Amino acid sequence: MDDLIKYINFPVIEDARGNLAFIQNDILPFEFKRIYYLFDVPSNAFRGGHSHINQYEVLIALSGSFEVVLDNGKEKVKALLNKPNKGLLIKTNIWRELENFSSGAVCLVLASDVFIEEDYIRDYDDFLKSVI
Repeated sequence: MDDLIKYINFPVIEDARGNLAFIQNDILPFEFKRIYYLFDVPSNAFRGGHSHINQYEVLIALSGSFEVVLDNGKEKVKALLNKPNKGLLIKTNIWRELENFSSGAVCLVLASDVFIEEDYIRDYDDFLKSVI
């Protein structure tokens, strides 16, 4: 179970005027090629609902909070993201669902590759067949 949840803490420079966190490729276990973000997600909606064959991702709650359900086909765990200096690493072949978005939540995603539809598994039964 613990191998499903891997957090990455980003360096923070604290200042009386406000904190500054930064992300560089040498902090991540991959070089990111794509950045995207989710916002204005209704609290009763969910995002994700897929896994990746080759792509790694790091999810960060830049504002607000949300939960990520991670599933490797044998077990499911839930991770809470609510700090902008803490990212959740999601490796390959992990089904993910994002839920319980707070008002004003923003989810930043750093991805190891550009968008490639063929890298997605969007059907849960197909996902289970691929990992079991």
